[in-house]
Amino acid sequence: MSEQENREKGIRPQEENGCGSGLQEGKLPSQKLRELAPELDPLRLGTGWKVEDLSKPQILIESSFGDSHPGSVHLLELAEEAKAGVAEAGGHGARYFCTDICDGEAQGHDGINYSLPSRDMMANMMEIHANATPFDGGVFIASCDKSMPAHLMAIGRINIPSIMVTGGVMDAGPDLLTLEQIGAYNAMYERGEINAEQMQFYKTHACPSCGACSFMGTASTMQIMAEALGLMLPGSALMPATSSQLRSVARKAGEQAVWLALKGLKPSDIVTKESFENAVMVHAAISGSTNSLLHLPAIAHEFGITLEAEDFDRLHRGAHYLLNIRPAGQWPAQFFYYAGGVPAIMEEIRDMLHLDVMTVTGKTLGENLKEQKENGFYEECEAHLKEWNIKREDVIRPFDQPFGTDGSIAILKGNLAPDGAVVKHTVVPKEMFCAILRARPYDCEEEAIHAVLTHEIQPGDAVIIRYEGPKGSGMPEMFYTTEAIASDAQLGASIALLTDGRFSGASKGPAIGHISPEAAEGGPIALVEEGDLIEIDIPRRILRLVGIGGVRMSEEEIEEILSQRRKAWKPKENRYQKGVLKLFADRAVSPMKGGYMQ
Repeated sequence: MSEQENREKGIRPQEENGCGSGLQEGKLPSQKLRELAPELDPLRLGTGWKVEDLSKPQILIESSFGDSHPGSVHLLELAEEAKAGVAEAGGHGARYFCTDICDGEAQGHDGINYSLPSRDMMANMMEIHANATPFDGGVFIASCDKSMPAHLMAIGRINIPSIMVTGGVMDAGPDLLTLEQIGAYNAMYERGEINAEQMQFYKTHACPSCGACSFMGTASTMQIMAEALGLMLPGSALMPATSSQLRSVARKAGEQAVWLALKGLKPSDIVTKESFENAVMVHAAISGSTNSLLHLPAIAHEFGITLEAEDFDRLHRGAHYLLNIRPAGQWPAQFFYYAGGVPAIMEEIRDMLHLDVMTVTGKTLGENLKEQKENGFYEECEAHLKEWNIKREDVIRPFDQPFGTDGSIAILKGNLAPDGAVVKHTVVPKEMFCAILRARPYDCEEEAIHAVLTHEIQPGDAVIIRYEGPKGSGMPEMFYTTEAIASDAQLGASIALLTDGRFSGASKGPAIGHISPEAAEGGPIALVEEGDLIEIDIPRRILRLVGIGGVRMSEEEIEEILSQRRKAWKPKENRYQKGVLKLFADRAVSPMKGGYMQ
């Protein structure tokens, strides 16, 4: 490959990066291992390696490929492209796999309890893959809700030169149908508002291709976060999963992984607290999933960086929300890429970003943004928009024409959530920004959703679902309950859902989650009784009990009653006494700290 071709692909030439001198100055980890383990060479050869491959830079190609769901089923092809790119750059790639589960397939039953624990288990498995047989660098390939943060956690923990590749997003269905609409349609079907034939049509056309779900849920948000952290090639988040551009990105990433390995540029050299602040600012601009408040702190923890809920609240205040992508906006997720993706968002908010942070290109963020303007990236994106006869500003608004000017996330605190709770206020009806509601507590989601669908819940109620935090049940999503509420014209603007569990990235409506301390730890949410009065004040960041039995009381009186209730409270026995969920319950930290296993 010529020097010019290398530069076009983002690869530094050998005389510039020490490619020819890397092994002379100091052996790569893989070569040191060959000397320590004489069985390694014959075992590699038995795996299909050639003799000449043994002395090359060895690159771990880790992916969540599997038949588990549309977001992972196509990743083998991207792994093969990455392996080819590694070979073109003079290395040898080894494919490892740890597939993920699908939150959508796990919804509506106890399978969803495994969702958040799966993130940590995947990270653990990737740590084992990388450290049991050390590699010189890595390409990490994933698409979806838990696999994306799992791979990013692994990158931070393993800390070998690494680059992330995402599997993009699926196509939209007829009339731009996307999967996040199914929950609302199902609630409408349960209420008799649409018939079985209509429901079947929606179900059979919502996922027409491979890729992550095409809306700004957790999967799309975390793809964007990976790029915002500087761990992906610029402009590659949320590409259509079926596109040739995505395959080209995977190949280039393989090449770049070899450069990173030879340069010795590790994730810890790239990702800093400022990188996370950039990611949070992008999160505010896109109205990203609330699950990011679980994942980004967990990822930061693996990098030895503390990212607190207060950081989100601080950075979101005054931030401009710019993105017109579902569920809060109009367009499916691939339109984000068509509009210029992460670089376009960053250009709009560049005055709020740390432009001097390093990235996997070996250049700073500011240098990458400049290069994207010069290399034809935006022109290529613009061609896709022309096919739909829309303009970039129809998808990504200019900074001075935002949808909102206070970000999308607020952290609420008070005697009901001493350690905090999170609300995505961009999808909350204005009527519910300030409200005093009657408590209707339930100890599981099944009871709560039944009460909503049968109209047991009335305007002015606060539906409380507790014992659904990390220690309670693995912290499942309350997706169907939020959809049932948001799809009900009356309830959607007159009640709220409060939980120590979490929500889908597709959730909308008056929903407050991650309430900490959680009920399983004896947090105040465990002490709420029927008819208690709860105040929600999003502008003032307040979530608190203000009355007992329907009667307003002073703070002192409330605290005295809560103290008496606390003395009478008895912990619930965890229903999982063995296996992963028992392990997770025993070791998980607070939702507001990231819900990771310590």
